[in-house]
Amino acid sequence: MNVRKAHNIWIEQCEAAQMIKARFGLTAAFDYLVGEKLVSFASAASRHPDFARELPRFVSEVRRMFTPDEIGAQLAQIERSQNERNVDVLEEDDLLREGAAAVAECVQQFMLVKELLTAPMLGTS
Repeated sequence: MNVRKAHNIWIEQCEAAQMIKARFGLTAAFDYLVGEKLVSFASAASRHPDFARELPRFVSEVRRMFTPDEIGAQLAQIERSQNERNVDVLEEDDLLREGAAAVAECVQQFMLVKELLTAPMLGTS
């Protein structure tokens, strides 16, 4: 993996989100870009230096695409949905489903993204 490929990935995802927003609205675009793609990108950044170098740029672009009020409202909605799903998962007795560790990792990834999107200023160091 190289920096250029990581850069192209988030650029294409942001472009796709713009099309989704125009066609399906704010919530669909935000769910796609933040709820799926940014969370996955942040997870990859913890294991791959190329993604880690590109993460601040990706976050900055998301913050440019959505207003602070939109970000706050959409993050709250994702968090509510995630909490409901996590309760359901933890109440399941089926060992083949996600366990507590997977739920904790998902929550941790979401909280990182939430912090990055709502921080007053982004650092680059």
